[in-house]
Amino acid sequence: MADEDRSGRAVQRGAEATLRAVDWWGFPALLKERETKSYRPKALDDRLRRERTRTEARLLVDARRLGVRTPILYDIDVPRHRIILEELPGPTLKEVLEDPAIDPASLARAVRSFGEAVGRLHAGGISHGDLTSSNVVFPAGPGASPAFLDLSMGSRNPGVEELGIDLHLVEEDLKALSARAVALTRAFYAGYVEGNPHGAKDVRARARQIRGRVRYA
Repeated sequence: MADEDRSGRAVQRGAEATLRAVDWWGFPALLKERETKSYRPKALDDRLRRERTRTEARLLVDARRLGVRTPILYDIDVPRHRIILEELPGPTLKEVLEDPAIDPASLARAVRSFGEAVGRLHAGGISHGDLTSSNVVFPAGPGASPAFLDLSMGSRNPGVEELGIDLHLVEEDLKALSARAVALTRAFYAGYVEGNPHGAKDVRARARQIRGRVRYA
């Protein structure tokens, strides 16, 4: 995600936060800071930034306890709305899907591995909240397990609607980024059922409902 410049300069700006490349006791790391939104009342803005900072930190740790890889949380500074994270190398899922050099079988295995990790996350009672292909990275390459980035919009003990939204976002990304979307969606759900064997049926049903609502909205 970041380049080799550890000066603290911004390497990525999002709607909610800025990422800066920093050095953390000799390790390349990313400082994530939630910036002030002038259109919100100050008290509300400060509360939202504190809550989202805490939420992301907790979910990063909770996901790792489930065996789902996320960046290591090195430090948190709630009053300044900052966290310092391990910088994970490797291509994002979006880059993997768009890479013509990856053969179909390898691509399907990567997507199945991604599905299993999502299933494990859901089975452990966590929704991601912004499960786009840019928030998934393969630190050891597409032949290895994925890691999830940016869980700030996720929740602990989510309802089936929130889990269904995660799956809906995945399906939309697969359709948009790959000509092999049908086969890859099957691979994703094969992994998802493996990771979430008891809850997969209900969550998939809700994802279909969400897709129908979006289509006819």
